[in-house]
Amino acid sequence: MIMKNLLRQFIEDETGATAVEYGLIVAVLSLAIVAGIGRAMDALQFLFSDNNSRLVQIFANH
Repeated sequence: MIMKNLLRQFIEDETGATAVEYGLIVAVLSLAIVAGIGRAMDALQFLFSDNNSRLVQIFANH
């Protein structure tokens, strides 16, 4: 009987649920930001490293 009540209290307890949800949201957002920054860095590196790029040609002429 005591074990049943303890299990019921554990299942109905929601005190830490909000913190866990916020933690998951922060984790997913941080992964998305890191992935986005990585892709942006790759694109910028390509723009400035390619000799045929318009940006490189503009900077070379001025």
